[in-house]
Amino acid sequence: MAKIKPRHNFIRTISELHGEAGLEWLDDLDLRIADCGRRWSLKVLPPFEPLSYNYVAPAIRADGREVVLKIGYPNPELITEIEALKLFSGQGIVQLLAEDEARGVILLERLRPGAPLSTLEDDLQATSIAAGVMQQLWRTAPKGHPFPTVARWARGLERLRTRFGGGSGPFPLDLVETAEIMFKELIASSSEAVLLHGDLHHENILSAQRQPWLAVDPKGVVGEPAYEVGALLRNPIPGLLAELAPGRVLVRRVDQLTEELGFDKERIVGWGLAQAVLSAWWNFEDLGYGWEWGIACARLLVELA
Repeated sequence: MAKIKPRHNFIRTISELHGEAGLEWLDDLDLRIADCGRRWSLKVLPPFEPLSYNYVAPAIRADGREVVLKIGYPNPELITEIEALKLFSGQGIVQLLAEDEARGVILLERLRPGAPLSTLEDDLQATSIAAGVMQQLWRTAPKGHPFPTVARWARGLERLRTRFGGGSGPFPLDLVETAEIMFKELIASSSEAVLLHGDLHHENILSAQRQPWLAVDPKGVVGEPAYEVGALLRNPIPGLLAELAPGRVLVRRVDQLTEELGFDKERIVGWGLAQAVLSAWWNFEDLGYGWEWGIACARLLVELA
């Protein structure tokens, strides 16, 4: 086992997602880190905590520049992240400095002070900041792009049905059916598709110096701009659900996003609801736990639909 053994949750996640191949990848992680250090003349510092799906650590280049080293188990999502960073080209988002797709390695600028948007106590301000970041990112996806579409992501609910023999298992049937209908109707009536971040929530927007706030960790998905608001609505988790009146917070966010982005209110709520159910399923599918938060948010949003 690599010397990262104190980070038990990271090891658990990689093992659950990738099995024995993931454990072998972990065994070689120290060697990968050392190789990156030699390749880019880096002094790699202890990683950011908590680690989740990738190894992410601050580093210092030979010229003294602060950077961030990100190493992930090679998978299609990491490739689309790299391609999205290339296309966004630092506009509203962290800059990509170097990459190695085959080895799952990304070198990024370090954002300072780097506090997540969730640290802002003023939800109105946070929502407005997020809306501004969104608008900087969206752009036409090139022909032959590698990114999944919203329609492809939505087919995740087909896997849910297959998993539970046509039923919905532990997921409330009414919410699953509503999400299926929402996805079908919204995809069929979507406006022109663009490249989206795909997971633009409070923890993926950080304070910076080049611009006051910049996004990180894009998924890279192609769909209509209104799709982007879904992750923002259901986050931060569990902070949102700890509010005295989380339903009122959602109402306020929907109204504010409708005004600032010019989207139809029903589409904002619809995308938010459908994505909350899909996100819950993804957590169940990948890890088997952590899905209840998405369902709780979907239940709040269905009351607004």
